[in-house]
Amino acid sequence: MSVELPLWRALTGYRILTLLYALFLFALAYRRYDHPLGAAAYMGALTFWMALTWRRTVSAERCTRQFLAADLAFAVGGILLTPLVDSHARIMGGGPTLPSIWTAGAVLGFAIKGGWRWAAVASSFVAVANLVERQEPARDTVHNVVLVWVASVGIGYVVEVARSSERTLARALQIEAATRERERLARDIHDSVLQVLAMVQRRGNEIGGEAADLGRMAGEQEVALRTLVAGGLLPHAGPPGGAATAVPHQAGEGAALPVAAAASASGPCDVRALLAPFAGRGVTFSEPGAPVELPAAAAAELAAAVSAALDNVRVHAGEGAQAWILVEDEPEAVLVTVRDDGPGIAEGRLADAEREGRLGVALSIRGRLRELGGSARWVSVPGQGTEVELTVPKQGASVASEGTRRGKAGA
Repeated sequence: MSVELPLWRALTGYRILTLLYALFLFALAYRRYDHPLGAAAYMGALTFWMALTWRRTVSAERCTRQFLAADLAFAVGGILLTPLVDSHARIMGGGPTLPSIWTAGAVLGFAIKGGWRWAAVASSFVAVANLVERQEPARDTVHNVVLVWVASVGIGYVVEVARSSERTLARALQIEAATRERERLARDIHDSVLQVLAMVQRRGNEIGGEAADLGRMAGEQEVALRTLVAGGLLPHAGPPGGAATAVPHQAGEGAALPVAAAASASGPCDVRALLAPFAGRGVTFSEPGAPVELPAAAAAELAAAVSAALDNVRVHAGEGAQAWILVEDEPEAVLVTVRDDGPGIAEGRLADAEREGRLGVALSIRGRLRELGGSARWVSVPGQGTEVELTVPKQGASVASEGTRRGKAGA
């Protein structure tokens, strides 16, 4: 909902209420007018105008410039008509004009529609009309004129600031949505194409001959693709594939099918069923006795993050490293811990890898958890292994996983 829509609704209510107030004042002073029939004719015309146009101020689209000009003309005309139908003594005694405080509604319409500059112009017309009607700058007249001018200009300025803030927020939301979609696509690329290219490069170097040339070209394409999905970050200056590159975890290859099925399913899904296939040689899986349920899309994203963590264990800790997966079902969240007995991660290595375009941690793990409203935390001591804690809140995962599922369906 637009931030100015409540202002339009308030203006509509203000115009109706102040018309009723003006009619009440007119009824009370009807017999004291010099020309009561002339005053009644104006009040009747004003009431008819309001009956025809009261819906014109419910939105910015309906409130056109032509309507605002006509509304202001009714207000100024009523002020200037007052000396012709009322006595000079009543006017000098502080008697109200025919439209009374309804006039401010016409000025406020300019303020909401066009900002403080329009408000200043409209309130100036009203100020001149009031001075002409009173024929002298009396203190109460000047007070009312200044009050209307300051209030309308202030409201117009607030409206301009609100519109600017709304545009900024809309732009920020667009950028955030585009960034999330880019990260999702980058994760998919990292989990599939980049890993295949890294495997081709590694196997080509092992086989040699023409396969080595194929591996070299695959390595070059891997570096180029990493640079692209990283958004222009500089690639690693070393040889292609020289740094740690994730490849599919052997123990988890059987998990690909259930994870893919869960990603396209709906309803709750038992996280244990998606993580159990990762168990195998070098990987120990521990689970609670009861089902650990998350929305299917959220469970699939969590399983993919665990798979990426196991890939990193294999690459960084070596083939002989031992890994443990622990699933914990807490009241507010699901906690999955992936621990290994490898050499650990040097301080600052994760930040360096992200700057080099190696986004296994940044996108495949941390990015996934962030989109689910969760978090990923690394605890690593050199020489004592690494522990990755993946936390997914149960409350926020439902909404986040629905957005993830729709994004993949529309891609």
